[in-house]
Amino acid sequence: METLVLGRKEVEQVLSMPMTIAAVENALKKEFSMPPKIYLDVPARGDFRAMPCFQEPYCSIKWVNVFPENPKQGLPTVMATIILNDARNALPLAVMDGSLITSYRTGAMAAIATKHLARKNSSVLGLVGAGVQSRTQLLAINEVLALKEVRVCDVVPGAAEKFAAEMQSKTKAEIIAVKSAEECVRGAHVLSTVTPARSPIVKSEWVAEGTHINSFGADAVGKEELDPAILKRARVVVDNTEQATHSGEINVPISKGLFKESDIAGQMVEVVRGQKKIRSSDKDVTVFVSTGLAIQDLATAAAVYEAAKAKGLGVKTSFV
Repeated sequence: METLVLGRKEVEQVLSMPMTIAAVENALKKEFSMPPKIYLDVPARGDFRAMPCFQEPYCSIKWVNVFPENPKQGLPTVMATIILNDARNALPLAVMDGSLITSYRTGAMAAIATKHLARKNSSVLGLVGAGVQSRTQLLAINEVLALKEVRVCDVVPGAAEKFAAEMQSKTKAEIIAVKSAEECVRGAHVLSTVTPARSPIVKSEWVAEGTHINSFGADAVGKEELDPAILKRARVVVDNTEQATHSGEINVPISKGLFKESDIAGQMVEVVRGQKKIRSSDKDVTVFVSTGLAIQDLATAAAVYEAAKAKGLGVKTSFV
């Protein structure tokens, strides 16, 4: 039996943000089986994560690393490989580059959260962090909101300006590089935080009533980007309760007794399936806590596999 091998070049040829948003949102509406991700620490370097999932007619697993010092070696911080299997007989259908898929499906989740939780007339986006993931956050949120202004900041000198120059052609909104997180946050209707911070960098007093926040940087124990006071005044939605309490934005406040699992308003699958309504007023502050779900990888990898197969892309090999 043949297995399709897809490198980054082949994935790039078929992957798009609208396709990813649709694939992930549709997958969240259906039943799936997904154990919590498994962490393998590599001391002083970073960690690996194994992320398995099952949803008819596929099974998948992603093997992904986060090595913060990799850019000093000219390597990406995040690299990933995905294996896609036929759930009927376990045959390996595809092995593919998962780095671009990871970036796109993460951005797509921000768009889905923004679509369901933000005020419908939101037009000002703040991006705290100007790295790779902020780029796909903008591409994705631009699909669900009529943006007029995008503000971006970063602690790395020149990073925000580079982001603005590279991404201006991707949106009709004006992209403004600002010097501080406060400038980025104040007056933003939607905020995405995408940093490796281990202490709060967004203060509650900067966040106006009605703001929606996508918290994506905290994805491991000890990481946090938001002032815990924001969580206490917000309606907090998580992608997965077990993962979020262990390694998401709420993990540090929970460990300090500043937030409780019972304070969580719901999981995103409940929101997408119409089982829970989160925003009751335009004054509500909403926060989406993302840790990354294997179902996002499965849905996107399946869409990539089907599109690549239809176009005759990739290299065929055999493992069985």
